[in-house]
Amino acid sequence: MKLNELRDNDGARKGRMRVGRGIGSGKGKTAGRGQKGQKSREGVSIKGFEGGQMPLHMRLPKRGFNNIFAKDYAEVNLGAIQKAVEAGKIAAGATLDHAALQAAGLARGGKDGVRLLAKGAFSTKLSFTVAGASKGAIEAVEKLGGTVEVIHVVPRAEKAAAKKNSVRDAKRAKQA
Repeated sequence: MKLNELRDNDGARKGRMRVGRGIGSGKGKTAGRGQKGQKSREGVSIKGFEGGQMPLHMRLPKRGFNNIFAKDYAEVNLGAIQKAVEAGKIAAGATLDHAALQAAGLARGGKDGVRLLAKGAFSTKLSFTVAGASKGAIEAVEKLGGTVEVIHVVPRAEKAAAKKNSVRDAKRAKQA
């Protein structure tokens, strides 16, 4: 078999039906939509509409809860950090913060900072500056002579609100 002989099995890819292309195609004139009415026209979006009756998706009860005040931490395990040290992505003895962990490819997302977790084996002396850490992670790092500094990270939403308030206050002071 050669690369230029590769192709799909017969019938694996079926071409789309070209509608409205004459009487001989079997899908000419009304193109399988029947005659007249709203659904024969273009731009109709009534998929969940039940003729004015309350639709099913609105009759069913709501479930669950989405906490708008929840913190979004990038969770990083000590085992993953140890693997990064062994791979040479992180220098031994370095001080690691959110930016350093992102650069090493360990912290994805985390609008409110990094939270350190104790999962995995850890055997390198490192210092951490993070938004949160579990008790086990702090003990594991300090047992090897490292430090964990837990800082308060101000969320982006709070920063934006504070900035908006300071601009408003400055305008009021100017007017007075």
